[in-house]
Amino acid sequence: MDQFVERLLDLAIEIQQIPAPTFHEAKRADHIRECFLLEKKLKVEMDGAGNVLACLPGNGRAAPIVISAHMDTVFPQDTNLRFTRESDRVFGAGIGDNSLGVAGLFGLLWSISERHLNLPGNLWLAANVCEEGLGDLKGMRELVKRFGALPKAYIILEGMALGHIYNRALGVTRYRISIHTNGGHSWTDYGQASAVHELTGLVSKLTALPIPSIPRTTLNVGKIAGGTSVNTIASQASLELDLRSEGSEALQDISQQVEQLASELDAPDVHVQIEVIGQRPGGEIADNHPLVLHAKESLWEQDIEPVLTIGSTDANLPLSMGLPAVTIGLTNGTSAHTVHEYILTEPIKKGIEQLVALTQKMMA
Repeated sequence: MDQFVERLLDLAIEIQQIPAPTFHEAKRADHIRECFLLEKKLKVEMDGAGNVLACLPGNGRAAPIVISAHMDTVFPQDTNLRFTRESDRVFGAGIGDNSLGVAGLFGLLWSISERHLNLPGNLWLAANVCEEGLGDLKGMRELVKRFGALPKAYIILEGMALGHIYNRALGVTRYRISIHTNGGHSWTDYGQASAVHELTGLVSKLTALPIPSIPRTTLNVGKIAGGTSVNTIASQASLELDLRSEGSEALQDISQQVEQLASELDAPDVHVQIEVIGQRPGGEIADNHPLVLHAKESLWEQDIEPVLTIGSTDANLPLSMGLPAVTIGLTNGTSAHTVHEYILTEPIKKGIEQLVALTQKMMA
């Protein structure tokens, strides 16, 4: 295996071995900060959100570029992070999403240093928090708040999906719907409202809603909880709901229907609470935008056919504000968000070369 790739994988595994559930990335952030401090010429800092930033100063006054990769994972603190290395792949929870993405920040840095590449503007590398789950893009919100429209581009790194260019942001709205009742004993108080019965009835209505296929729209009840015991009429129950759509109007329409169905359950003995727990705004840049064209060229140079696509990533924030942003991948793999996740090692070299080329083209 190429020594460069070997070095990059060693770092990716170091990062993967540090638990980093959303909202609990501090230990991983400290390690990444220490790694940045070992590099030459970098100005390293942490912002109020917990993002780790490193600036490689440019030689001129050109607009900066911000390249980021999220540190957090979907896995709980006590997840088994055992990894396995084979000849052509590495297995491990979170190795591709997004330990390799974070390591890619260093891969870019090493390549720039080894090749003595000229940077006419500042290059900002950011390992950010709260991309996954209910993080609601907190880390990226802080980065966009800080840099605004100043950067020539925001380039977001994901460990997997090499060949894909995310220049469209998938709109997402997430709800927590909670129901509270008086509850009671399953025998002596039979007939009183049950929060679990009310909530499951709501789920049936939600899943019966007509969901448009054009624009593609989805509805998913991802989590449900409630009740006290098998012989207790439940006094509380809640669900967490994920709505997504390629169309902003379709997302707004399905959101209104969800809120209407939930509010209709409210009664003297049934209290309904509807809470928005996440919003990822949609947006896009044109397929012929210079950033997209350069991203495609960088893949063609590696004999990889580009695929323009839509997704829910950190790029949602800048794209929703009309700022130039794309998300790109560094290799291929599968089973993301599961303990069976793995990445392929051979494509990593091309993934980094793609990133170096895109950075150079945007800096020119």
